[in-house]
Amino acid sequence: MNELNKLSAREAVTRLKAGEVSPLEMIDAAAARIEEVEPAVNALPTLCLDRARDKAKALMADKSTDRDANFLHGLPIAVKDLNNVEGVRTTFGSPIFSDNVSAHSDYMVQKLEENGAIVIAKANTPEFGAGANTFNEVFGRTCNPWGLKKNPGGSSGGSAVALASGEVWLATGSDLGGSLRIPASYCSIVGLRPTPGRVASGPSPLPFAAMGVEGPMARNVADVALMLDAQSGPHVGDPISVPPAMPGSFLQAVENPVTPTRIGYSRDFGIVPVDDETAKICADSLRHFTDMGVTVDDACPDLSTAFETFEYLRAALFSAGKEPMLEQYRDQLKPEVIWNIERGLELKAGDIGKAERERAAMYASAAAFFETHDLFASPCVVTAPFDGEIRYLEEINGHKFGNYIDWLVMTFAVTLLGCPAISVPCGFTSEGLPVGLQIVGPPHSEARLLAASKLFEDAAGLSKLVPMNPKETASPVQTG
Repeated sequence: MNELNKLSAREAVTRLKAGEVSPLEMIDAAAARIEEVEPAVNALPTLCLDRARDKAKALMADKSTDRDANFLHGLPIAVKDLNNVEGVRTTFGSPIFSDNVSAHSDYMVQKLEENGAIVIAKANTPEFGAGANTFNEVFGRTCNPWGLKKNPGGSSGGSAVALASGEVWLATGSDLGGSLRIPASYCSIVGLRPTPGRVASGPSPLPFAAMGVEGPMARNVADVALMLDAQSGPHVGDPISVPPAMPGSFLQAVENPVTPTRIGYSRDFGIVPVDDETAKICADSLRHFTDMGVTVDDACPDLSTAFETFEYLRAALFSAGKEPMLEQYRDQLKPEVIWNIERGLELKAGDIGKAERERAAMYASAAAFFETHDLFASPCVVTAPFDGEIRYLEEINGHKFGNYIDWLVMTFAVTLLGCPAISVPCGFTSEGLPVGLQIVGPPHSEARLLAASKLFEDAAGLSKLVPMNPKETASPVQTG
């Protein structure tokens, strides 16, 4: 890992803008690091370095001087393998699409490339992003760099591992039930789930679906803000995408943070057991807020119906989007995807109607909560990273989960609110495995959320631990 790999994304963009380093040099640094660590982590199975170098040469030849303040000046990035990149293999983690080469780029990728990002690789993901462990039948399993036998989280696991390992400076993620936040927590990086519509998504067969979002992943909060500035904004093809809702940039909000006044905290939302060590690490980390004079109380919105509500709405989404695939390719789909589609097909209109009413009640509770609190926080995941060979967590503290997604309740309960949420590193277990704190703000409050998260990150002092060299086995981490 050379000095370029160790730069923050902001530092790299500053050097690129000043001409102190070229996009080609950055690509070479990334390529060398990828060659070094990929045999161990398997995070970026598809490279597009020739395409990247062509883009870099074109960018270097362009002498435009009126570039937007959000321009990334040739910074190499990775794109999750659920997103199309023109001319690049895109598999969606499925053998059905193992030889698929995209003829177009998704809206988000278009926006990032228009703003000077250069795609160098596709990041591994579970099949169609289903599940919070990153493995598939096309590329195999991605390994957590903090202990290669451990689950890196998912479904944006390849992106998170590439960031933690120093392969790239920024990476895209997506989040339906926690797919940005969980791998961020498990790899000790930062992942932001924005408000639906903040980042344009598509083209999609379900353009009005608003639970799944695209978002930024990086090694620290300010780099996440930098990326959100570069990828957000409306697109005519996405009917729920929105224009910027604030003056200035998200990065400016982070650089001039306002300290929150009052934050709620919940160990478990009152609905699920959480591993004691994980819960203690998160609770203890709140001292970083109290030391700033922030009031932290034991409070959160009422999320008591999250399990059934999310199961029904997610299943309806899967059946709407993937029923034709089930009919044609059933023998090539993983069992969890088949279950999710069939669960949706067996639902009645009354089931979906009930779920929508329960979701509305949860949102009303959150709206009332935010009248008296700036933010609320919780553990991001019910436990620290576990054995990567386990497909999904079936039980914790004697509580048996009903299906492959139920163990993600700490994140998918928040998804139902439509609120922006972030995972920020808050500590390590005695074994040396990362734990992330989930912080949640009102809808469209990304600037406030990012600013508070930056204050927390500065106090915790953990962002300096990445990028890091992958470890064969987990070991205690020196954080002092």
